[in-house]
Amino acid sequence: MTTRRDFLKRAAGAGACAALPPALLAAADKVEPMRITRIDAVTFRKDIRIGGGSGGSDGAEFCWVRLHTDRGLIGTGETYPFNQGERGALRDYARRIIKRDPRDIDGVWRAYYHDMAMRNAGGADMRILSAINMAQLDILGQASGLPLYRLLGGKTRQSVRVYNTTTDYWAINEMKMGPDTLKITRFLLDRGITAMKLYPFSAADNYLSNQAMERGMRWIREIRDSAGQEMDICVDLWGRFDLPSAQRIAKALEPYNIMYLEDAMLMNNAQAYAQLARETSVPICMSETLATRYEYREFLELKACDVVMFDLTWCGGPSEAKKIADLADTYFIPISPHTCGGPLLYMCSAHVCAAAPNFLIMESNYWKYTHQFPYFVNNVPVPEKGQVKPPELPGIGAEIKPELFRNGDAIVETVAQV
Repeated sequence: MTTRRDFLKRAAGAGACAALPPALLAAADKVEPMRITRIDAVTFRKDIRIGGGSGGSDGAEFCWVRLHTDRGLIGTGETYPFNQGERGALRDYARRIIKRDPRDIDGVWRAYYHDMAMRNAGGADMRILSAINMAQLDILGQASGLPLYRLLGGKTRQSVRVYNTTTDYWAINEMKMGPDTLKITRFLLDRGITAMKLYPFSAADNYLSNQAMERGMRWIREIRDSAGQEMDICVDLWGRFDLPSAQRIAKALEPYNIMYLEDAMLMNNAQAYAQLARETSVPICMSETLATRYEYREFLELKACDVVMFDLTWCGGPSEAKKIADLADTYFIPISPHTCGGPLLYMCSAHVCAAAPNFLIMESNYWKYTHQFPYFVNNVPVPEKGQVKPPELPGIGAEIKPELFRNGDAIVETVAQV
């Protein structure tokens, strides 16, 4: 039975990870007061054509939130992928943010989160909160002259190791996983990328057939036979399996020393994940689908994961991501952020990873940083020897292309204005 003393001990432990970094608080204190005077939702034309490989879909699956201040500073945040719902959420919440001081990082976050949580927190509301938080930090960084990683406590490393997410819809020079597995592996290794994520297993009605198991394991064996241990392998199941199938996959993967098994099941049963983690030597990773430190807490307490993955544009924003990382660190659990959205997510994640002591590896995608992101941002970090560095410019440090707003690529809707 849980006693009041036990409850208070747990609450105190969670509170220790809940404070904003001292560097961020100090920067906010030194910056002159300001107000948010205008809030814009920015989406992009659907007919934008971006070349290079298959590229999946044209245009952008992400949208931006821009906060204008009475000091002339503009902060930009990002989220994805359901822009209609996200714009609607921004219209609803803009009245709570307009005229606020953007330095009030926790104050704005807490007020927004409370209203949301009392009405079933999550979805488009959480994604917009994440974008607003990112935009506030961008403003604070610009006002203080500091890059985001400095606001989050400074660097714990000089560069950030990345893996490449490899899919048919973000193909590398038209190469497809399966028939071109060996070509893709060599392509990445030749560019210094020594880790990759793939989706080798398919499910029908949450059931893994013997044929599907063999087809997926063939990819794993091909990579190991051709690259040995030079290529780290992450396997993503995209939450498609039930517990028995997840157990079968984990057991089959054990001899191949993979980096982690991600989202083996849906993330709505921490007890099932705890059972899976107990039964396998394969590290269990979860999950960009969770949001806020409150949702990660149970998985950590139950020893249900070995790696924490979050998405800055879904989990509550960069400041909340740092709190999640700090909470995971108290369990000696590393983080591996999800970044397959837009360029601001990718660049912000590099800042968080540079600052987090318990960093493992960050997601990247060749097609995105080579073709899609440079369409929107001038200074996209490109991996060198498998590593990226966050920008040294103030705030997020993204040099957003001004022509997006001149040529009609960016569609701007002002949702609130003083």
